[in-house]
Order: sequence, then C-alpha cells, then structure tokens
Amino acid sequence: MSSVAVLTQESFAEHRSGLVPQQIRVATLNSEEESDPPTYKDAFPPLPEKAPCSESTQEPAGAWGNKIRPIKASVITQVFHVPLEERKYKDMNQFGEGEQAKICLEIMQRTGAHLELSLAKDQGLSIMVSGKLDAVMKARKDIVARLQTQASATVAIPKEHHRFVIGKNGEKLQDLELKTATKIQIPRPDDASNQIRITGTKEGIEKARHEVLLISAEQDKRAVERLEVEKAFHPFIAGPYNRLVTEIMQETGTRINIPPPSVNRTEIVFTGEKEQLAQAVARIKKIYEEKKKKTTTIAVEVKKSQHKYVIGPKGNCLQEILERTGVSVEIPPSDSSSETVILRGEPEKLGQALTEVYAKANSFTVSSVSAPSWLHRFIIGKKGQNLARVTQQMPKVHIEFTEGEDKITLEGPTEDVNVAREQIEAMVKDLSNRMDYVEINIDHKFHRHLIGKSGANINRVKDQYKVSVRIPPDSEKSSLVRIEGDPQGVRQAKRELLDLASRMENERTKDLVIEQRFHRTIIGQKGERIREIRDKFPEVIINFPDPAQKSDIVQLRGPKNEVEKCTKYMQKMVADLVENSYSISVPIFKQFHKNIIGKGGANIKKIREESNTKIDLPAENSNSETIVITGKRANCEAARSRILSIQKDLANITEAEVSIPAKLHNSLIGTKGRLIRAIMEECGGVHIHFPVEGSGSDTVVIRGPSSDVEKAKRQLLHLAEEKQTRSFTADVRAKPEYHKFLIGKGGGKIRKVRDTTGARIIFPAAEDKDQDLITIMGKEDAVREAQKELEALIQNLDNVVEDCMLVEPRHHRHFVIRRGQVLREIAEEYGGVMVSFPRSGTQSDRVTLKGAKDCVEAAKKRIQEIIEDLEAQVTVECAIPQKFHRSVMGPKGSRIQQITRDYNVQIKFPDREENPAHSLEPAVQENGDDTGEGREADPGSPRRCDIIVISGRKEKCEAAKEALEALVPVTVEVEVPFDLHRYIIGQKGSGIRKMMDEFEVNIHVPAPELQSDIVAITGLAANLGRAKAGLLERVRELQAEQEDRALRSFKLSVTVDPKYHPKIIGRKGAVITQIRLEHDVSIQFPDKDDGSQPQDQITITGYEKNTEAARDAILKIVGELEQMVSEDVPLDHRVHARIIGARGKAIRKIMDEFKVDIRFPQSGAPDPNCVTVTGLPENVEEAIDHILNLEEEYLADVADSEVLQVHVKPPVHEEARAPSKGFVVRDAPWTASSSEKAPDMSSSEEFPSFGAQVAPKTLPWGPKR
Repeated sequence: MSSVAVLTQESFAEHRSGLVPQQIRVATLNSEEESDPPTYKDAFPPLPEKAPCSESTQEPAGAWGNKIRPIKASVITQVFHVPLEERKYKDMNQFGEGEQAKICLEIMQRTGAHLELSLAKDQGLSIMVSGKLDAVMKARKDIVARLQTQASATVAIPKEHHRFVIGKNGEKLQDLELKTATKIQIPRPDDASNQIRITGTKEGIEKARHEVLLISAEQDKRAVERLEVEKAFHPFIAGPYNRLVTEIMQETGTRINIPPPSVNRTEIVFTGEKEQLAQAVARIKKIYEEKKKKTTTIAVEVKKSQHKYVIGPKGNCLQEILERTGVSVEIPPSDSSSETVILRGEPEKLGQALTEVYAKANSFTVSSVSAPSWLHRFIIGKKGQNLARVTQQMPKVHIEFTEGEDKITLEGPTEDVNVAREQIEAMVKDLSNRMDYVEINIDHKFHRHLIGKSGANINRVKDQYKVSVRIPPDSEKSSLVRIEGDPQGVRQAKRELLDLASRMENERTKDLVIEQRFHRTIIGQKGERIREIRDKFPEVIINFPDPAQKSDIVQLRGPKNEVEKCTKYMQKMVADLVENSYSISVPIFKQFHKNIIGKGGANIKKIREESNTKIDLPAENSNSETIVITGKRANCEAARSRILSIQKDLANITEAEVSIPAKLHNSLIGTKGRLIRAIMEECGGVHIHFPVEGSGSDTVVIRGPSSDVEKAKRQLLHLAEEKQTRSFTADVRAKPEYHKFLIGKGGGKIRKVRDTTGARIIFPAAEDKDQDLITIMGKEDAVREAQKELEALIQNLDNVVEDCMLVEPRHHRHFVIRRGQVLREIAEEYGGVMVSFPRSGTQSDRVTLKGAKDCVEAAKKRIQEIIEDLEAQVTVECAIPQKFHRSVMGPKGSRIQQITRDYNVQIKFPDREENPAHSLEPAVQENGDDTGEGREADPGSPRRCDIIVISGRKEKCEAAKEALEALVPVTVEVEVPFDLHRYIIGQKGSGIRKMMDEFEVNIHVPAPELQSDIVAITGLAANLGRAKAGLLERVRELQAEQEDRALRSFKLSVTVDPKYHPKIIGRKGAVITQIRLEHDVSIQFPDKDDGSQPQDQITITGYEKNTEAARDAILKIVGELEQMVSEDVPLDHRVHARIIGARGKAIRKIMDEFKVDIRFPQSGAPDPNCVTVTGLPENVEEAIDHILNLEEEYLADVADSEVLQVHVKPPVHEEARAPSKGFVVRDAPWTASSSEKAPDMSSSEEFPSFGAQVAPKTLPWGPKR
C-alpha cells in the first residue's frame, strides 16, 4: 500500500515553520509578482551529522534532533526441553495426534500463547512457546504439569516463615509457581507441620526449593520485638501525620507497627534486622520516657455533637493541633456518653491547644430550615440540579433531607451554613407561593387503569397540566393519589383523574362464552369483522383469549349500557354462525358424483344457490363417497333430499331402517369404523348411517341396491344380537396384592378360568383409580360361572393361615442376600405371603410362612423348588480367551444379564490379567531346586484368566455355556479387490462405519501399503453371514459403478472452425449448457492460450451413444452458421446510441426479432459508421431494412436538435487558467551538474537506520511457517 501527500505552497511553508524556523523563507505567489522558489535544502533539510556519543554533546537542533527509542517487542519466545524419561506420552506413532496434541490445543486456547513441538534425536520433546510474557509463563506451567511426569519433594522451614513464602494475597506464591513451573503446597495455619510440598519436574523442584530456602534465610536474619507503651503516648511516638515514626522507619530500615486509635492495644511491634531494630526500639523508648516526664493533662468539657469537628475529616484536625502545639487531644469513643476531652502535652503549650480545640468545636454549626416534606424533591430538583447550585458555592455544607419530616438539616462552617440557610429558605418561600398539592381518594383497583398501557394516561395528564402525580404501588393497597405542581394544573389534573375514576366505576366487565371454533370467523380475515364491531361500539374493549389456551371466554369491558348492547349484538352473530354451521354428511355412490355435479358444475351450483348451503364433494382421486353439506339445518336437509333424489333416479336405490339399541352402536362400528366398513364392502358398497352420538335415537339407516340392503340388514341385526348376548358384565373386588396370585405364573390361572368359562376377565391397569375392581365380560352364564370361580379363589386368599417348613441353614443365605430379593419376589408372586427365616447365628432350620392358604402352599412349593435347584447346582467352566470377554459381556453387561435371566444361572468372569505376556514365561528356579512348580505350564491347557465359571442346574449350565460360546466373535475373510477398498471405507470412514453398525460386526480393511485384497470381518457367527453378503453386495455395486464410469468416459472429438465456437457456447454459455444437459455429456473447448493443442478440436465425453447425439447437435449448429452471411451497413454514428438503447435493450430486441447478430464499430475504428449484420440471408436483409428505417427516423431528430443549438446562446466560460506549476524548488539533486556525486543509497552513512538493528531469530528447526 502506498500513500501520496499533496502539498500546497502555504501548507509546506507552514510545515517548515515548525521544523527549522531560522532557515525558512516564505515564498508567496500572486498574480502580479513571483519570488524565487526555495532551494532543495531549504525545503528538505538534511539529517544531522553523526556526532560522537558523550555526555557533553548537546542534542542537535532541528526537526530530526529527537532521539528515536528502539521498539521493544511485546512478544517473547521461550524454548525448553522435556527428556524422554520425563515425557508423559511416549507413544512415538502418535506424535502430532492423540492426547498430547489435544492438551497443546487446550493450552493455546486457554492462554493465548503459540506452541510448536518437535522431537529431538534422543526422542526428547522440544517445545517452543511464543506470545506475551504472561501468556508464555502460564502456558509453560500448564505444559510442565500436563506433558511432563511429575515428581515431588518436601522442604522444611520454620512455620513463622511460611507467610513470607505466600506473600500478600498469595502473590509471591503464585509468582514462584509460575517462575519454576511447579505446584507448591503450604500447610494450613492450624496444621502443626512445617513441611512445604513441591510438585513438578526435577529441574523445577530444585529451583523452587532454592527460592523457598532463600526466603527463609532472609527471614532468619530478621527479628521481631514488642514494646509496651501506654496508649495515650502513641500519638507522640507516631508524630503529626505519622511523620516521626516514618522517619525512624526510613533511618533504621525497621518496620514499626503502632495500633490505630480505634484498637485498644498498647504494644508496638518492631520487625527488621537485629541491630537496626535495637536502634529503633531505643529511639522510641527515649521519646516515651521523655514525654512521660514532661507532659501533663487537662480535661475540658466539649458538647458531644461538636466532637466530630474537633476530630475533623480522617482525624486531620487532631493531627493539625498536634503539629502546631505538640499537644495530643484524646476524644472519648463515639459510643460513650462522656463529653470530657483530655489534652496531654507540655504545660506551656496546653493553653494554645485548648484555644484551638474550642475554635475547631465552634467552627461548625448545625441549623434547620422548615419545609413541607412534599416540597423536598422540588428543592432538590431534577437530578439534584437545584441543590447542586447551593453545594457548589459552599462545598463544606452538608444538607440532609429526612423522609416524612417537614425540615431540612444543614451542617458545616457557621458562615457557610447561614448563607445556605438563607438560600434554601428563599427557595422554600418561592415554591410555597407557586406550588400546591392535593390528595384524592381513588379505589386502588382502578389505579392501573389510571396509569394506562405503558403509563400512557398518567403521562398525558402530567405533560398536559405540568404536574407530578404519585400513585401508590399495588403492594401498599392504598387509595390515596397525590398531585403536586402549579395550583391551576393541580386543580385541572384532579378534575380529570376524578372523571376517569367515576367513568371506571360505571364500567363493567362481562364474560361472553363463545365456542373457540367461531373466534376466527368473528375476528374475520385480517381482523375486518372485529374492526366493524369495535367501530360500532367504540367504548367497549373486546378481548379474545389466546388460541393456545383453548378458552371459550371472550371478555367485554366498558360502560354498562354499551357492554349490554355489544353482548346482544355478538350473541346474535354467534347464533347465526351456529345456525349456519350445521353440517350433514350424505354418502353417495362414487359413480353418481359426476351426475350430481352436472355439466360444468350446473347441477351442484343450482342446488347450492337454491338451498343457500355450502356443499363439499370429495376429490376425484379420493376413495371417499361422502358429500358434506353445511348451512342452516332446514336448508341442509332440503339439499340432502335433492342429492338423494338424483341418486335414486339414476339407480335402483332403496332405503331401510333398522332399530338397534344406541349402546351397541360403537361396538358395531368398531375401531376407526373397521367393522361397519367391512359389512358395507361385503354387501356391494351399501351406505349404513348411524345417528349422531348422544341423540338417543336407535334408528340405523341402510341405503343401496335392494338386494344388498337386505343382506346388510340381516348381517347388522345378527351382529347386534351377538353383541347383545356377549355384552353382559359383572364386577368382582379383590385386594391389589392378590391380583398377581389370581393371574398366576405366566397368566396360567386366569387363562384356565377363561378357557373353562369362555368369559373375558379384565384386571385394572396401573393408571386406573379403582385398583380393587376386576371386570368380567361375555355371555351371562359364562360371566356368572367365572365370577363364582374368582370369588372362591379370593375367599381362599382372605383366609390367613400360618405354616412352617424345614430349610437347611446352609441354604438360608441364598434367600436373604441382596436385602432379601428372593423373598420379595416370592411375596410379590404369591399374594403378599410373609416368609420369615431364623436370625443368622442360630442353627434353626425352621422357616415360617404366613398368608392366604393357597398362597402359602404355592410359596412353600416355590421355596422347595429353589432348594432343589441349589442342591442340584453344579459348576461348569467355560474357556473363552480373555480378549473376547468384553465382547461377550456386551454393552454394560447386557448380554450376560440376559443369559443369567434366561437360564437361571450365575456367571462369574475371572479377574483381568494385567501383563498376559509375562504369564507365558517359565518360573525361575532358585538354588537349582526343581520343585515342580517351576515347570512350564502345559501350552494346551486354558489360562486361569480365560475361564468363566457358570453355576446352576447341570442342564441349564450346559445351555448357558453354549449361549456364551455363541457370543464369542468369529473372524471370516472376504476377498475384495484392493482398488475398491477406499470406496468401501467411504469419506472419513462413513461407509465402513455404516456397514459395521448395520450388521453389528467389526470390519478390518488392510493398510494401503500391504496391497492386500483380504478384508477381515469379526463378530457373532449369527451376524457374519449377513455382513459377508452385505459386503459382497457392496463390492458388486462398486464394480458396476466402475464399469459405468468406463462407459461414461468414452471420448469423441469434433473438428469445428474456432470462429464458430462463441456461437456454439452461446450467451453466458446457454447453448452449450443446454446440449450438455440434454445429452448428459461433458464438452471441452480448446484453451486459447495453449498453442500446443489444435484450436479447432472440441472434445465430448460421456456414453458413446450420448456423445454421438451431442456431436450431431453441434454439427447442426455449425451447418446453420455456415449458411449465414455477413453484410456491412453504413449507419450514421450519431444514431448508434439510440439504436443500441439503454444497456443494449433495444438492439437485443432487434437481434431476437430478426434472428441475426449485429456488431457496432469500436471507438477509434477507421470507419465509425460501419455496422456488421450476420445471419441467414433473408433475415439479414429484413434486419438491414429495419435498421435503415430507424436511422432515417432518428436522423430527423438529430437535425432538429442541431438547428435548435444554433439559436441557443452559448454558456459563458471562464478564461482558461494557466496550468499550475505545482511545487518548485531550486538546486535539486536531479538538476545538479554531473560533477556532483549522487548520494549512495546503499550507504548507512547517507541513509542511516532508525534505532538498533535486531538480529533475526534463528529457530532450531528452521523458519516459522
């Protein structure tokens, strides 16, 4: 990027005046005289000569005399090395990826530093960190903590030195951690340990340890001493404004801590080097002893309210008295009622100090001004403007307003307070004369209406009458509204607010119930209808509920009479809508719909107009036969009769009525009308019409051909009779805990009852309210029999008995483990039976069962079965290699859990062996003994870590073993051509991942460098077949695609003269794109810039058949182009623009109309009037005639305008100004004689550099990219 500065003479002269005033001569130019131009050296002063660096050398005067400081880089770079043995991530194959790379990215994002990693020859890690100092230090600490293995060490220093290691607010510790890239843990103050733990790299630990010991060593040199000094003498030791103690601290280098006056402690603490500390203590003791001898005290009474004036802001007055008189003034604490002030000092100074104390006490005064509390905010003014005028003049005066009190308190210097009081009294008087207020009672429920939406009403009143209106918040439930302001405005605002309130009292709110389906109709399209209603009743506010609320309540609010009128109007509107929204469905055979519509819709239009109804017919491609009529009921019935009569006239249609009890209608219709639809289809498509639900009518109408109607009638009556006999119901009640026992295991008991009686028994669902109710449905006799059986079962369950059985103690644990899970399952399954086992530790084998008799017997039987299972339990070992265990278990152990449930067995997997490779090594013999234990294990025997133990019944264990072995993954190899592997893997592995998810297998494709055709599929044997078939199917698809690609890559060349290429391409490629799309081919034109390829060859790529068709299309265009002729037409250049038109619109229209190409001459052409027309001969002639006609017409206009120009007075132009010479200088280097040597641009003497040159950084691994 370059910039150009343009200088005028004035600006340049001004510029020079700021550079070298003594060298400048101002040159002014005017119309009368011209002075000599400045010399080159005047205009561009040379840089100062290089002078030797010495303290005595003065800075050269002039513009270039200022020193330019070398710019210091804000970005620093640090390189450090992590040895191989200290690297946390040592996997060489994953350099630049994996966990190490993720950690580096996280550190860069968190700290803002830039990291570059490289491996050294010794496999150590070199890390370069660039960025701002703070970011580099943080990044370095993070890298060390996360990429380098951490060691730890402890260092012991005295407990009292720990706080110096931590530093103020922990800053020292944080700085130390950052510098050494370690973590330093210091024991808590309540911990007696003096050990500091340091964690980090070996190098970092050493650095941190050294720093901690240095801090401790420094503190060892320091001493602490405490000196008891009476509190009264502390001010003398501190001196006025703490000057004395500060001076001692600076001279001795000792830190002296004097407790502040508010802290009731007498000891002064000294900290520092032992010798210097002793000097400081000696000086303080001397001052103390001296003051103790020389000073005396006097007590004086000063009003408590004046104490703060004696103290002054931040105790300044006390310090001032101490400085002037050397007397200390002791003020009693603020919570004390004492008014005695004690003065301590040398006797001759006490008098002067007493005078100053009284002067300070009386220098301030407190006064009050009476002002009504409602005027306070007017006195303060908007944003405190009025009060600011007073406080700016008298900044020492404090003015206090107390809410609810009719006074203002002023406090400060007496004179200032008097002036401020006069000003405020004048303001109060002025405001009282021109301001007024009034309080009115308005019920708080109307307050929000007074305020209006977004405060519209109240803001209008405030602005109109220039008043302030205070409406209490809703939480206060107060009715008092206060108006303040100009008396007339207050009166007018009061009148308006009371009028508003009275209007609201006369208002009423009415809720109108209108079905939600009518809301949209009442509102109308774009709210037109509701706008009409609101215009008719402007004082009534109509609120419709939100459609999402599904509410029918429409709220009207406004004056009582208007609300009543609006209600009647809307009720009438709703009644009309209800009357006109009656709907009736008429089933008409599909083949007669066209007759009902009539020619051009004549019939249906006539019925609609005459009956004043809306008639909707189903779509022509719909299977529905129902015609829906909407309107007034009587009109709908009339339209229905007319439509049915048309159908009756066209076919032999009869109608029959059947009486079926209304309670059976739903069961006859069936779920979603399936049952009735089946009857209608079976009986030749008759129409069966049930009455509206809730109408109470039993009449069902059947319409259709007479034979079909009779058949449907018989079926319907038979079905109704059957439903009636089967619809008998009875209820039985039983406790919910009995339900499981009544149902039985796997539903066995209830199925037996159903099978023997033929009745249907329905138990309550979990969400049913009545959990005791069991419903029986079916024929009456079957229901009665089932009811009897169920009641007998329930009665047996109600008879509670207690029984016992013997269970060997060795089996007890199985029942009570896992918090008695087995016992809970027995209780749930057998009607809540209680099973009690003896306590652990007792050797009893007696087990007690309590519950319903049948339940107890069933529970005993179940316990006996469990015991038999336990006694028959065997252990079977299943050897499966450990590497397959995770796969056998399945996600979250789901497969194993399923097998244990299915076969009622227990499965135990072995512990995982950490180093399986080591187990293969033979045991080492000691002392040459061969005990047999050191012999090499039999290679054929399974390893202990491969054996899975299955416990349970023998036959079930065997079955479970087979199921486990079936879960062991099997590998099959499939031959897949190597060149197809990348297509099988897919983009970013998506293809292979999809196949693995679909077939639940793992597919391993060999690495590209192996050039292998074998693809391995690993998974369950059941899934391998499908996976293999799927893979082979994918291979076939890819091979077919390859063949298709080969067919599509057929190339054909066409020789076409290059002059026709633009025409074949067309405007914006339209013609060639059309050919490409039409024939599905790729067409390549020769590159104009490439001289090596023939310029007349067009290459077409695609299917052979398509390329030939595309070639024919191109040759056809060429044939047409060869027939074309070009003719030059002389056309006056003055009319070219008119013929071309705005943006070429007119000429394009001519070219499209005559199917020709018209080219106008370029600017600067030899013949500006020559226009070329190209196209078919007949089209060219017609186009030329048209253009010549236009030329004749436009030339006439041109001639007229030229005649007009002759009679028009030419504009007055200013005289041509002489061209500006620009900025001129004399004696410039380029005008110098050849004898003068030109400056050497490569010389650092003649062209010195700015600042010190910075050597380029060399990186260990080359330039940074």
